This record gives sequence, C-alpha cells and structure tokens, in this order.
Amino acid sequence: MGFVSTFTGIVGFFIGLPLGLLVGFFFFIYSKPKEVKEPIITPLQEFDTDTLLGVLPDIPNWVKSPDYERVDWLNKFVSDMWPFLDKAICNTIRSMAKPIFAEYIGQYQIKDIEFENLSLGTLPPAFYGMKVYETNERQLVLEPAIRWAGNPNIVLAVKLASAKIRIQLVDVQVFTNPRLHLKPLVPTFPCFASIVVSLVGQPHVDFGLKILGGDIMSIPGLYRFVQETIKKQVSSLYHWPQSLEIPLLDTSTAVVKKPVGILHVKVVRAIKLLKMDFLGASDPYMKNLNPEWNEDFKLIVKDPETQVLELQVYDWDKIGGDDSLGMQLVPLKQLTPHETTSFTLDLLKSFDDVNDSHNSKPRGQLVVELTFDPFKLESDSFKGSGDGQMSRENSIERAIADASVSCEGGALLVSVISAKDIEGEHNTNPYAQIIFSGEKKKTKTIKKNRNPRWDENFSFMLDEAPLQEKLRVDIFSKHRTFGFSRKESLGFVEITLADVVHNERINEKYHLINSKNGIIHIAMEWQSV
Repeated sequence: MGFVSTFTGIVGFFIGLPLGLLVGFFFFIYSKPKEVKEPIITPLQEFDTDTLLGVLPDIPNWVKSPDYERVDWLNKFVSDMWPFLDKAICNTIRSMAKPIFAEYIGQYQIKDIEFENLSLGTLPPAFYGMKVYETNERQLVLEPAIRWAGNPNIVLAVKLASAKIRIQLVDVQVFTNPRLHLKPLVPTFPCFASIVVSLVGQPHVDFGLKILGGDIMSIPGLYRFVQETIKKQVSSLYHWPQSLEIPLLDTSTAVVKKPVGILHVKVVRAIKLLKMDFLGASDPYMKNLNPEWNEDFKLIVKDPETQVLELQVYDWDKIGGDDSLGMQLVPLKQLTPHETTSFTLDLLKSFDDVNDSHNSKPRGQLVVELTFDPFKLESDSFKGSGDGQMSRENSIERAIADASVSCEGGALLVSVISAKDIEGEHNTNPYAQIIFSGEKKKTKTIKKNRNPRWDENFSFMLDEAPLQEKLRVDIFSKHRTFGFSRKESLGFVEITLADVVHNERINEKYHLINSKNGIIHIAMEWQSV
C-alpha cells in the first residue's frame, strides 16, 4: 500500500501541475477584469445611531472637540523624521537597558542578555489633535492625542546555561493622551528647563509577545491579566497628579533664582580707621576714627551658598567724591540660620590681591553682626483629604496659623509680568509703578507698545504680615511735548494682600481701573521667616 500511494501521488503531481498552469493561463487571457467601484462616502449626519457610535472612537479629536487643533504639519514632520528618530530612540534604549541587563547577569543561571533586533518599524505615531492650555505660570501646557499602531521588530535574547531564549515583541498599539508641561520657561535654549509628563486618562496598550516562536498572549486569560496589570502600573506611576519629570537644563543656572531668606545686618562700630584727611580725622560719616553706628539693615538673600556680603567704609568729603577707607567680604555660607554671628573684620584696600603691600598696611577694623533668617518651606501642593476628623484638625491648625501669621515678619515678593490692551491718548510708552508701605518702585519703560512685557521682580521686607494693607500698581506713559516731559495714566489696580498672605502665592490677571480694556498680569508671594 505504501508503494502504491507514493506512486499515485507522484503521477498526480506531474499530471496536475501542467493541467493547473494551462487552466490558469486561459483564465488570465480570456477573463475580464472587474470594474473598480468608487468608494461610497457617507456624511456623518446620515449615519444612524449604532453606526455613528461604532466609528466615533476613530474620529480625530480635532473633529470631536473645538479645543483640539489639527496638526497635519506635525504628522508630516514626524513621518519624514521617523527613520532617524527610530535609530536615535533605539540607541537610547540600548544605552539605558545595558546597565539594567548587567544587574541580572549571573543570577538565575543567566549568562547574557542583549537585543538581537531593535527597531520601532516603519510606521510612525500619528497625532490626532493637540490642545494648548492658557496659564498664568511660566510654562507651556500641551495635550496631544497620540495613536501608534506600529510594526516594531524587537527581539530580546536571554542566554541561559544550556539554551538561548528569544522573546519577540510584535504588533504594538498605543493610544494615549499625555499632558506635557514645558517648564519653567527660561531665556536659554531650548527655552524650558524640563518636561513634566502626566496622563489624563488610562492608556490603551496592546501587543503580541512571542517566546520560542509561540504567541503567549493567546493563552486564555493571560491577555486580560496583562492588560489590567499594565493599566494599573502606568496609572500608579504617571496618572495625574503623578508625573514623570525629564530635566533638560541645569535649573541652578538656567532659572532665575528666587529669594530664600533675609539677611539682617547690624553695623556696630569701626576701630582705628585709617586717617585720610590732611587736616583732622577721617569722617566715616561721624568725624571719628572709632565711630559707633549701631544701625540695622535688611537684605534679600537668593543663594546663601555662593553669595557674599560686601562691606565698604568711606570718608565723607564736602568737596569731591568720598574716599574709600577700606572694604571686606563675608561669605554667607559661614552663617548658621537664625543665629546671630559677630564679625570683627580687618579692612583691605581692595579685593584684587590680598597679598598686595597696600593691603598689608593696617586700615582699621569693622565690627558687624549678621543673622540669616531663611523663609519657611512652602506647604505641599497635594495633600490627602483624609477623614472628617483630619479635616477638622487641619481647619483648627489653619485658624491658629491665621491668627499668628500677623506676628511673623517676612518679605512680599512682587512680579510685574505684563500688560495687555493698554492705550494712551497721545502715545503709549508704558511703565508700571508699585506703591506699597510708603515705597515707590518702577519698571523699565517700553516704547510704543500696547502689550508690554516687563518680567521685573520687586521685594518689600516687613516686620509683620500685611493682612490689612493694599498694594497699588499704576501704569503710566511718558511722552514729550515742546521739550517738556509729560506723564499720562493708563490705569491702575489696588490689590488686597490678605489673600496673598493666607494662600502664600497668587498669580492673577487684573482689569485696570480707568482703562477701557487694559489688563495687567501680576504674581505675588508672601514668604515668612
């Protein structure tokens, strides 16, 4: 029977092959091609409810929501750049994975782990829309809708003691709506110091995973388990308010440093100052070579680790400029927070060369007392609500804090950021003037601009919190008429500072009084010591 069946199969193959080719040839020659029909295009408004619900997930976000912008240009850019992005991303993945793989070599009889193939495929991700949020902060907030149905070729080879196991990732699908915070905006390329990524919803992730050639995702129950595990893990790590921060610039150099405390300086006395006048003693503003001042000053500190206090003593002259009697420096890192330190400083002629012969000459001493009071740390941005008892305790603590805050001194930090739609009767050369606690401070003047941007910071040091006070900001425009300088008011705003003290920080846009459409953007912080 075996011989007969083999013989029959061979005869059938040699007879069937030419017969099949002959029949196929006649069908190819004499058959008429079918006409290609035009696709039927049906407007969305003609769909019934069930059909519309079925295609709704595939409609781009810019169609469904007016908040999303169409970004075909971005898809074209990504498509053209994808071959190069693929290589760059894969090289980054290899370099990041190498130390991670090295930790497992030698464990569980693993001899080596490496990527045999690593490619993201030829299909780039597509952007189904982009939403841009307006914010008062120094940041740019983007929310793209990303879909990627890729054909990657990723093969991971795990070499064991007696075998090599290949794990292949195929048919990847990722649908997600990440929120990107580009912050803070700085005047250094790429103009933002970091990217903060968070997810506003659970992502959809689907893929095939082959081990030794078999797709293990086809095992009943495993697919759903993997899907739920991925969603939970990703949500716990990156779902808002959790986030992933990717630093791009060194914030210590790229970001403008904010005040961190107040330096109290008490100039006590000077000892044996150098005589400078030809007749009589030097006049260090007291006609005395051993003057006692006992005067207090307050200075804002931004970086106590690198900043120094420069002290200079002068000889007052009625005619001409004052003469320098000596100078000295005190590094602020020598100070212990909240502790008063007394210094007796030997005055120098200059800081250029400490070993200079002119510096070896005694020029007297200066006695000062310094105290550095750092600001209190800001409260956490996110706190758990807790139960009712915890909420009541927080309310009591807040009430006690509000009652005692008026006794605390500190600094009021004011940032005049920008103005919009201001217009003068003659011309618009705007500048802003801040009036608070008897002090006046001004920004620079920007010529011929109805939407000026100043980005200037001012500080006011106070002995107690300004719970009952107001801050006034005026916008003026300067112009000259027949050689005379004239000032025109473009509007003003008065801000109650109690909200600043209680909230520690506000960042708002205010409508200007006595202005038709003018708006001013101001940020304020209250920092207590």
